[in-house]
Amino acid sequence: MYKLCIFLPLFLGVASKPNYSLRVKRDAVTDPSQSCNSLVYCQGSLLDTVQRARIFSDSKTFVDMSQINTEEITLRNFNALLAQTNNNPTKAEVAQFVQENFENDTELATWTPEDFNPSPSFLKRIKDDEIKTFASDLVGIWPSLGRKVSSTVFQNPEKHSLIGVPNGIIIPGGRFKEFYYWDSYWIIEGLLISDMPRTARGMIENLLSMVETYGFVPNGGRIYYLNRSQPPLLTLMAALYLKYTDDIEWIRAKIGVLDKELTYWLQEKTVDVVVKERQHRLAHYISESTTPRPESYYEDITTCTYFPDGEQQKHCYQGLKSGAESGWDFSSRWFFDEDGGVKTNLTHIDAQRVIPVDLNAFLCGAFRKLSSFYFLIGDGQNALKWAQHSESWLIAINQVLYDDQDGIWYDFDLDLSRPRKIFFPSNFAPLWPDLYDAEQKKIYGKRAAKYFKKLRIDEFKGGIPTSLDQNNEQWDLPNAWPPLQELVILGLWDSGDRLGKQIAKKSAGRWIEANLKGYQEQNAMFEKYDSSRVGQYGGGGEYEVQKGFGWTNGVALKLIDKFYARNTDDEENSNEIGD
Repeated sequence: MYKLCIFLPLFLGVASKPNYSLRVKRDAVTDPSQSCNSLVYCQGSLLDTVQRARIFSDSKTFVDMSQINTEEITLRNFNALLAQTNNNPTKAEVAQFVQENFENDTELATWTPEDFNPSPSFLKRIKDDEIKTFASDLVGIWPSLGRKVSSTVFQNPEKHSLIGVPNGIIIPGGRFKEFYYWDSYWIIEGLLISDMPRTARGMIENLLSMVETYGFVPNGGRIYYLNRSQPPLLTLMAALYLKYTDDIEWIRAKIGVLDKELTYWLQEKTVDVVVKERQHRLAHYISESTTPRPESYYEDITTCTYFPDGEQQKHCYQGLKSGAESGWDFSSRWFFDEDGGVKTNLTHIDAQRVIPVDLNAFLCGAFRKLSSFYFLIGDGQNALKWAQHSESWLIAINQVLYDDQDGIWYDFDLDLSRPRKIFFPSNFAPLWPDLYDAEQKKIYGKRAAKYFKKLRIDEFKGGIPTSLDQNNEQWDLPNAWPPLQELVILGLWDSGDRLGKQIAKKSAGRWIEANLKGYQEQNAMFEKYDSSRVGQYGGGGEYEVQKGFGWTNGVALKLIDKFYARNTDDEENSNEIGD
């Protein structure tokens, strides 16, 4: 279907291993069609029976439970249930089996980070008293989201779906009780603004331990996520930490693991794209697994049984997992009709056929940062290698994804070999990392700002919408997601274009106003908001809106620090809202 790129193995530096005595290696997935090897949490009759019985309204509830006994005993008890019920247990019998064999134990203990400071230095630079109080409240949320993996997970790993990590974590919140890959970027950004570098470093080292163990960072901290990753922001997280601490020796110790993760993306997630008779290499999201997601098992079966053919169902499951790998689960961005247009039905998801703008911008930026890290430690050979990767990626982004007429980047349809000319905030993603020189950035920023105005995106007062297609998927209209606000706002601001900066400043003010209003009315921060109703939380998708919320807090702190705090290095740009 797609020609996967084959590469010679790239040089991998020597990585230092985390120093913790209870580290447990969970087996990597041996059958790529499955989510993981566990016959309880990822595949097999037990999982199928429990999830189809629908004893929980959220499929994630079951696969996050711990086993009371060993897996062998759990499976033996389940087989006894099948024998007693002639392979057809009732819902009540399944519920009783789960109650007798599983529990919601304390896999994660509450944890207050050692470097938590309720009064970080940036608060002193905020002149607006209401915003200062709000920012202080956001900082105060961090301990409520702090967790540490309990010793029982390390001592009896087979009883849990949770993957043990050595350091404390800041969880997103709500149903998300474990670490998540791309969430961590904006959480870490917020932690550093809150003067919590030790916690930030620990979270990065948790992700690095995943790369050491599995060769990549999984979607999240559960074994059922071992079939997919998420947007590759680990190297950019390391760059945030280096900028805050100037700890070059830490980079020297960890650079081999960063190299290994980006090599994984080059080897496993890239395709050849031919445009105007020139071949380019770019990345897409693709999971090899062709079975239902354990944490959304019932939902996935409901979605994919539309297809009578087994192979079509497998492709549907792969599309769902590939869409989940993107972090945009789910969106019309991944839906197709027969002619390549948007089909507002999750059944028609085919995320693996899309070359996404944001993924390739993230990778290009990560390649460039890794090159700069190698330069810092005096490794010119590897610095050159990754600089060349970054340069070839930037050429491909410009020639495959950029539309000169519209002045914006678009996702690319692999099947039809043409761009998908649809609005998503991810269209602006190449402005967010440091990909262009000042002159180029200003030109691209000016064109992108005009595109923003032309589509009248500034008419949405509750935040920049995720799309202009309202179909009840949570990564679509009217929902506005925190990471996407940052991509657009900081991308346009940093472009230096006058109109771009005006849009960025206005959008930042609106987003903080929406967050503040929602916080004052609900006494909570939410994972997403309604772009058409200021301060109202978002909806749609597979589960109820979640409170917490890690990346929302991090993005809000970033925008407050950027646009409400007096920063001496930005005074000439008059970025402070109210100037």
